[in-house]
Amino acid sequence: MKAYLANGLFSLGDRFVNEQLAAAIRDAVPGIALYVPQENEAINDKSAYADSLAIAQADLEMLQDSDVLIAVLDGVEIDSGVAAEIGAFSMLNRPIIGVLTDVRQQGRDNMQKIEALIRDGLENQFVYRNLFVVGLIKRNGVITSSIEEAVKAIQKLQNGEAS
Repeated sequence: MKAYLANGLFSLGDRFVNEQLAAAIRDAVPGIALYVPQENEAINDKSAYADSLAIAQADLEMLQDSDVLIAVLDGVEIDSGVAAEIGAFSMLNRPIIGVLTDVRQQGRDNMQKIEALIRDGLENQFVYRNLFVVGLIKRNGVITSSIEEAVKAIQKLQNGEAS
């Protein structure tokens, strides 16, 4: 199985999440060929130079060659590069596993939170993600809420089970 891990890669937090997620996937899914863009020094060594066309070409080739896209959806908004990768990969009609670990997913059944939102839309204590991007993921995939859930979804795919 070939997989592509999409996330931001410029902040310490993003790079750390990528390292943790990649390690968990590689440990749990023997033989997986996991592409992690931040590990591609040819285009992501920021002390060197790669233009936009080289970056797009390298990442598109890896997307086209992948069986599954694992996309981290955390942050204030979905990273713009991740959203673009989701859009491009969705055209291949292959599975996408979203990883959204935002703690604001908790308490969705808390009536106080729901009533506060109804009274005042600015009292939104829930997470929002662009519905078009969410829909692209849900067409052929699943959104998980932890690294562990994402790994299980990949294992199910590897075993031929639906996500």
